[in-house]
Amino acid sequence: MEIKYRPEIDGIRAIAVLSVIIYHADLTLHGSTLLPGGFFGVDIFFVISGFLITSLMMKELDRTSTISIMDFYKRRARRLLPALLLVMLASLPFAYYYLIPDQLIDFSKSLISSIFFGSNFYWNYSLQQYGVESGIFKPFLHTWSLAIEEQYYILFPLILLFSYKFFKEKIGVILLIGLLASFLYAEFASTKDASFSFYMLPSRIWELLAGALLAKVIYRNPQRLGHDILNKLMPSMGLALILYSFIFINLSDNNHPGYITFIPVLGTIFIIYFSNRDEIVTKLLSLRLVVGIGL
Repeated sequence: MEIKYRPEIDGIRAIAVLSVIIYHADLTLHGSTLLPGGFFGVDIFFVISGFLITSLMMKELDRTSTISIMDFYKRRARRLLPALLLVMLASLPFAYYYLIPDQLIDFSKSLISSIFFGSNFYWNYSLQQYGVESGIFKPFLHTWSLAIEEQYYILFPLILLFSYKFFKEKIGVILLIGLLASFLYAEFASTKDASFSFYMLPSRIWELLAGALLAKVIYRNPQRLGHDILNKLMPSMGLALILYSFIFINLSDNNHPGYITFIPVLGTIFIIYFSNRDEIVTKLLSLRLVVGIGL
């Protein structure tokens, strides 16, 4: 199966990144916080990443019956490291000028943990609660999500390759079991240790696996569902679920990640699975401006 470019996925990226920026800007409208659930944009990114990476690996597996692990890691490094290093270098003079000595030491430690994709460990044990005021003075706090993705990229190709060689017909089942186990763990862990659950891969991997399982379904069934009503309604339902999570869900009032996180994840799945060029949400997400922001 040829993997075609889908501009609406970059459109979903645009929604995700704008929601996160607005959330961290702490904007208000008539005394109310604008997009109190904007942090869910990160979860949307996880689903998209799981979907795209698995689609590429499924194609390579079918073509060569293997995955070139080193080539995969090289592609990830070329895509992520230049931007990360540029942001680090650009941040140095501002950190030197604005941060007091103790904060500058903390900043330096965060740079080191970020370059080795372990900043989620660093922030879990040094900051604990996400969104606290002290986080304003930690410019690389956002790299916790990059660390999760990179840790996933290290593990998942190996797991998928092993599953393909020994359990080829059960890959979908394996992905589903992993998804459910991580999802249930996330809800449990969020009540026991909210910081660990928020920052760590075991309670986040189900979101990436949701995208991976979706890729498996679409790759094996490229026609998707042929039901016209579903194809017309479900992308709008997906967008509604995402917007609902942005507008009406507050981080401080809910266990996250957990059951509440399933809302934007499901919304993202609906859009990716049911999108088609004759449908209004797909057309909106494929607009040049929206795609440009996503890119």
